[in-house]
Amino acid sequence: MSPLLSIRDLTVDFRSEAGPFRALHGLSLTVERGRTLALVGESGSGKSVTAQAILRILPAAASITGGQILFAGDRAADRPTDIAALPAEGQAMRALRGGRIAMIFQEPMTCLSPLHTIGDQVGEVLRIHTGATRAEADARTREAFARVGFPDPARALHTYPFELSGGLRQRAMIAMALIMRPDLLVADEPTTALDVTTQAQILALLTRLQYENGMAILLITHDLGVVANMAHDVAVLYRGRLVESGPRDVVLRRPGHGYLQALIRAVPRFGMQPGERLTPIRPANAVIPVRDTSALPAGPILQVEAITKRFTLRSGRFGGPARTVLAVADVSLTLAAGTTLGLVGESGSGKTTLSKIVMRALNPDSGRVLFDDGTGPADVNGLAGAGLFAYRRAVQFVFQDPYASLDPRMTVRQILCEPMEIHGLAAPARKARAAELMAMVGLDPAMLSRYPHAFSGGQRQRIGIARALALQPRLLVLDEPVSALDVSVQAQILNLLKDLQAALGLSYLIVSHNLAVVDYMADTIAVMCRGRIVEEAPKVALFDNPAHPYTRALLAAVPDPSLDHPLDFSAITGDQSDPSAWPAPFRLGEGDAGTMQAIAPDHRVRHGHAQALRAA
Repeated sequence: MSPLLSIRDLTVDFRSEAGPFRALHGLSLTVERGRTLALVGESGSGKSVTAQAILRILPAAASITGGQILFAGDRAADRPTDIAALPAEGQAMRALRGGRIAMIFQEPMTCLSPLHTIGDQVGEVLRIHTGATRAEADARTREAFARVGFPDPARALHTYPFELSGGLRQRAMIAMALIMRPDLLVADEPTTALDVTTQAQILALLTRLQYENGMAILLITHDLGVVANMAHDVAVLYRGRLVESGPRDVVLRRPGHGYLQALIRAVPRFGMQPGERLTPIRPANAVIPVRDTSALPAGPILQVEAITKRFTLRSGRFGGPARTVLAVADVSLTLAAGTTLGLVGESGSGKTTLSKIVMRALNPDSGRVLFDDGTGPADVNGLAGAGLFAYRRAVQFVFQDPYASLDPRMTVRQILCEPMEIHGLAAPARKARAAELMAMVGLDPAMLSRYPHAFSGGQRQRIGIARALALQPRLLVLDEPVSALDVSVQAQILNLLKDLQAALGLSYLIVSHNLAVVDYMADTIAVMCRGRIVEEAPKVALFDNPAHPYTRALLAAVPDPSLDHPLDFSAITGDQSDPSAWPAPFRLGEGDAGTMQAIAPDHRVRHGHAQALRAA
């Protein structure tokens, strides 16, 4: 059989003020019917441009300047359709786009209209392509929601995107893409923004739907763990050129090109040796001065004691009875000075809420946070005036999204100097400190006059780290600091954070759903589920001997780049975060908070209250 999609010598050029830029250099690859081709590479390698060219949705500044995109979806036709030769907005291309070729985008919240229900948005595809009535579209949409695993397909018809979790939004996108049963599905980083258990469920769903529909998938990703568990074939792009391709087992077991070898070395993985470092493709030349760490407190720098936080939510869009959500439930944690505490769990487990309470961006309903700057523990919620001002200086935050966390109207110099100006540093000192901060994160001080849009994602995250370091803090709260970055840049940032900690004596509270990242960075790990800590241990003990079923489920859901450890999709049921479904002695009934029990030195796990009483 002929390939479903055959790209031949495809060239894509962009127009810019600096002159033309070639994004794809004579790219050739094929996607076979019923198989998954993974397109792998760093940001800027040309992966998304390839997808946009296939669907003819390239930006206005880009154009196809050479080659063919041959699509053989119409089996009745004598020859394949050359998509590259079709008018982008012509009737033939509109029939293919969304009909025979569909696409799942990386971030569902920006791709779904907030003004329309997801039922309307999914049904619209059917009405446009088939002329179906509203009733027919609603019936087919309900079927599509059921196929992709919505718990209540009928209710989903009338649900808005903001009312859904990230996983359900992505399922809605998949339903929209597959309602016309396309021959080819283009999935552009479909699970990057999801936590590991939700990611595993989406991957299992795509695998099942591919088998049921016999469709081909072009999977665009930088996650080699996803590639190892999803792909039949692999194609590796580097700066718009195909550098390696072939069957998955051959390419991943015996990578031939140095670029792919370097990508594999840059991926955080379980079982790394103590002191072993990731190997980024392009090491950063950071110049980090060594700080005197003799003033570090002898005891914990941060203690979280029995923190509880509830939120009151209204029911429905037009009022109704309010309901209370328990976001953080009786959480206690300890962070030793100069070490890293990793906080892991699914989206909605309470990790970010707890980090905001530590920052005093939220006030807890009960409990307290103690911080020791070297003069003794102080209750953070009791601070005011100069004491609170000093705490704001000593504890800084690094945000998840490097694109949204920097003001696009400010130069990098203004971004770095702003916190120093607020805290009263003199102008000459601010200028010198800004240059020093750029060198500390491996950036050229000559870039200080540039605006954020002139930097890559990894460079922007370095700027975010530099801003957090501007006031010489003692504690950094890192909220998913590398989840928006590809693996090579991720390795640079993680190594940089390790080097900064060693030289400056920093303490880290790192919040993440990427367990491999936490394994690389943390000394101690706490696992959160439904607002509670369910297991806490040194990282070696936690990964070698996970005791709680939720912890084991998280570890089992991590896609491993090794072909020798495939995901067991049949074991991913979605019940792992339901405390009432946990086996004894971990099961928690309604109103049962359970108690933390020591099972080894420094290793504690939550048991149900009834089980704990029986054991006592």
